[in-house]
Amino acid sequence: MSTTTKVNDVPKVAIIGRPNTGKSTLFNIMTDSRKSVVKNQPGVTRDVIIEPVEVWGKSFDLLDTGGITESPDLISKLIREQVTEFLQTVDLLIAVMDGRAGLLPEDRDIIRIAKETGKEFLLVVNKVDRVHEEELAKAEFHEFGVDVVAASFEQRRGLSDVLEWIHAHLPDRELHTKEGTTIAIVGKPNVGKSSLCNTLLGSNRMLVSDIAGTTVDSVDSPFVYQDRRYILVDTAGLRRSSKREEDIEIISAFKSQESIRRADLVLLMVDGNIGPTEQDAKIMQAILEDHKGVILVANKTDVASKEVPEFRKTFRSQVERTFHFFIDVPVVFISAKTGFGLEDLLEEVERVSEKLSLRIPTSELNEFFFETIRKAPAPVWGTTNVKFYYLTQTLQQPPAFIAFANHPDGVTNAYRRFLIKNMKERFDLQGIPIRIFCMKSRRGGEN
Repeated sequence: MSTTTKVNDVPKVAIIGRPNTGKSTLFNIMTDSRKSVVKNQPGVTRDVIIEPVEVWGKSFDLLDTGGITESPDLISKLIREQVTEFLQTVDLLIAVMDGRAGLLPEDRDIIRIAKETGKEFLLVVNKVDRVHEEELAKAEFHEFGVDVVAASFEQRRGLSDVLEWIHAHLPDRELHTKEGTTIAIVGKPNVGKSSLCNTLLGSNRMLVSDIAGTTVDSVDSPFVYQDRRYILVDTAGLRRSSKREEDIEIISAFKSQESIRRADLVLLMVDGNIGPTEQDAKIMQAILEDHKGVILVANKTDVASKEVPEFRKTFRSQVERTFHFFIDVPVVFISAKTGFGLEDLLEEVERVSEKLSLRIPTSELNEFFFETIRKAPAPVWGTTNVKFYYLTQTLQQPPAFIAFANHPDGVTNAYRRFLIKNMKERFDLQGIPIRIFCMKSRRGGEN
């Protein structure tokens, strides 16, 4: 039996506006990064910066663009031409305005450019620092006949409205299919990734060497196990950024990260003699940030079992310390060189693959949800208890869910962890990095 995975082209959402309106601040908040430099001076962002984002189970690429101005200098002209041309390739636009400055002639020009693209766009009036000033700040922008949101990015106000608009307007993509589950093998250099790849494939297709950095390209190789098809990706070792001095290592690291992003399941290999390290923890965080299923593979078990006292107990203790943010990660002990543990690994791959595609009936899901939220005090937003209405599963893998509530901002990370812990226990999802998003109920004014 072959497995079929649905693949979607990723929509693109661009942030546009004059310089110094807060575009890069919004980009950094939404991508949880500092990729866009934020300074209180115009013209800081000159290139288009692209980062993947996920909002309540929907994925898209977010683009930060250079500020559009009528300034006659060469850089401003180039930015204007670059952004205007690039907008033809995106799906949605977020036009950021400065609420303190009000509607300026350059803003009208930007809105005209946005309209000429034919794309749907949202006007976001930033720097509205007082709630009672929101309607006044939006008033002069209503003449354009598009959706308008007042916000203060520095105060994190209005962000949920922006995210909800994006979520509602993201286009559906035509789905195509690929045969098999894609598995990426990642880890530090010289932990045995190519040896494992060769053993699984029954050939010496990958160059194996004790010299770190032998594998530069990511190579796709299909194989079949118990009538199930898989696509194996062997990647270059991921080193710490400070040690990537050679161009070839920078390219290798990029390809490894791309392999993680397009994989369905990631095997993170570590040297059993050494155990997981801080660098392994960073690789694990990168895998989880890309929302991928993961199995921790302890290689060189044959040697470690002889040299490390109580090896497996010691290794699992290291896992709990190093991966304190994901302590129930599945662990398999192998020796890629001798073939020990490979059957256990492939069985775990099948088990995790099935969990990644688990669909829970809505009635069963909400029965669990309301039983669980009665076990602990409701979170509080201001002076009001957060009231939940229902829970729904998205189409994402690993399983992800949206909880609809009256005040989603009041649902803390601690409360999410409480829900996730109970969900893993009820639906046997231990070792699966599931997520629960919170979204404002359309019932609106209910408390």
